[in-house]
Amino acid sequence: MKQLRIILIILTTLQSVAQQSITLETCYDLVTQNYPLAKQSQLFETQNKLDAAIISISKLPQFSLDAQATYLSDVVEVPIPNVNIKSLNKDQYRATVSVNQLIYNGGATDASLKVKSAQLKTKQKQVDVNLYQLKQKINQLYFSILLTQETGLLLEAKQAQLQAKLKEVQSGIKYGVLLPASDKILEAELLKLKQQLKEVESNKANLITTLASIIGKSLSTSTTFKNSLVEAPLKAQLNRPELELFKLKKEEIENSENLISKQNSPKLFGFATGGYGNPGLNMLDNSFQPFYTVGIKFNWKVFDWNSNKKQRESLAINKDIVETETETFKLNVNIELSQQQKDIEKIEAFIISDLEIINLRKDVLKSADSQLRNGVITSSAYITELTNLYEDENTLVRHSIQLQLAKANYNVIKGQ
Repeated sequence: MKQLRIILIILTTLQSVAQQSITLETCYDLVTQNYPLAKQSQLFETQNKLDAAIISISKLPQFSLDAQATYLSDVVEVPIPNVNIKSLNKDQYRATVSVNQLIYNGGATDASLKVKSAQLKTKQKQVDVNLYQLKQKINQLYFSILLTQETGLLLEAKQAQLQAKLKEVQSGIKYGVLLPASDKILEAELLKLKQQLKEVESNKANLITTLASIIGKSLSTSTTFKNSLVEAPLKAQLNRPELELFKLKKEEIENSENLISKQNSPKLFGFATGGYGNPGLNMLDNSFQPFYTVGIKFNWKVFDWNSNKKQRESLAINKDIVETETETFKLNVNIELSQQQKDIEKIEAFIISDLEIINLRKDVLKSADSQLRNGVITSSAYITELTNLYEDENTLVRHSIQLQLAKANYNVIKGQ
């Protein structure tokens, strides 16, 4: 009973593996999850939290501990006769604890946090852009696999037809209707087909291995790659992630401009220092004594030789550069879309011609089949017509896959 249960589990597992299937959209989703580059987004977020924590520390009290021992070559003396005032010791000691608290800095800290946040969004969007650019590579691999898949099916259908025809020819030879060597030609053609099928399977396996490594999912030659109909809406708006990246770059520049504008703002600090030393604050007392000071410090950089202004002007130029990059990108994408649309129209015209050619080839093959049965033509002539039909059918399959690929690439270029 236990052995039977194990066998059923193995059969169920093998069946699930054999029935594994995947779609183009699933490949898109998997690459954004499993491609090594995708990990950078989380790393950038972790790094940003650390940077934000470092910046926020400036709002907290800053403590420092200082200690010093000095020996002076000379000290202050009181030059008054008959006055019993001792001179300061030449060896002096001091230990202090200081606290500084930022009270106001014109919003520079918050502006720095906004810059870091903008930088995080830009970096993460750049990761999205890099991952998005893998879509065309996935398209090429996926539809190449589909082409080998469909080509294999055509070859198997041709193989089955030749095997059926071989039996008819062997029967014709047996009854003296056909020449004795007629079956040898068909057998040779079947051997060629086996070679072609092996080559197609090998190419398919290599393509599947490459695709699997990119999307981070285990795939096999038994995996079914679904050939879903791809629609390419020509009137849809451009929705590429690069456009969002350009927008985020400009927002990052604007936040940097805001930060620079606050760098020269007045700054207000509170401070307190407590210590123990010899001498203390009373320089005439030659003994160890505690002391403390508290106060407020105001700092304002009134003049910086227009350095701040020039930095903002430089950033404004960067914003203009990003704007030109945006316009250039849109222009290039529209050119690509125009070319891709023409390719789609060209392939659609080819498919119409392919269907007409195949119908004519089928009529010719039907006639050749009848002639072979009656011994009017040789097996070689029949194979020629059969090969012509399957080559044209293969051309139709290739054009159909190319059309799907062209539409998928159009959607990727458009950002759909």
